[in-house]
Amino acid sequence: MLIPRPDLRADLLAAARDVGPVAAGMALLGTSFGLLVVGSGLAWWWAPIFSGIVFAGSAEFLLVALAVAGTPLAAIAVTTLLVNGRHAFYGLSFPLHLVRGRLARGYAVFALIDEAYALATSRPAAGLTGRRIVAGQAIMHVSWVGGGLAGALAGARFSLHVPALDFVFTALFVVLAVEAVRAGREATGPLLAVACALVARLVAPGEMLLVAMCLFVAVLLVRYRVSARGEPSRA
Repeated sequence: MLIPRPDLRADLLAAARDVGPVAAGMALLGTSFGLLVVGSGLAWWWAPIFSGIVFAGSAEFLLVALAVAGTPLAAIAVTTLLVNGRHAFYGLSFPLHLVRGRLARGYAVFALIDEAYALATSRPAAGLTGRRIVAGQAIMHVSWVGGGLAGALAGARFSLHVPALDFVFTALFVVLAVEAVRAGREATGPLLAVACALVARLVAPGEMLLVAMCLFVAVLLVRYRVSARGEPSRA
């Protein structure tokens, strides 16, 4: 018995239900990004450019700070690779095979953010379609760009200045890290990250972020190798 394929309208409505709450949160967070852009001395139109082309929240906040500081392009490229390198692993289990057409698949790969991966992989496979996946990604993309544009225009029009706004995303990841530790009852990872940051601060204060991230990746690889060797072999 053939199961009828949902029509376009049904897919769009399903996508809107899937990402609605997340998209609202992304719009609010995007507003803070837009305020950060103009607060850092950049023109308002940089906000939609960053949000539209880069479309990676943590990387965008970082990119603004690096751009204002005049960081060399090579350092920006390596830092971006380290920040967003996890997306390569997302692709291994992301249901990209459901998306039809080169253009749609290309956009699905481009818009593969953390929220899109979490939502797509947590939905029942029976009701998931390529159009539903891409539509959800597009809704989140528009929400992020729209929020950034609104924040940038508001900041430019009213000369809004919020001190330490660039710490918003850092605070978000701190909260996520704390919740992960509480859920998993394992604090080794965050403690290793703090240790790497302190070492980088002492060794290379001018390139602290880049050195800390490289060091943390190396430590995690060593930790994985040691753990793998310590596991008992299975017959």
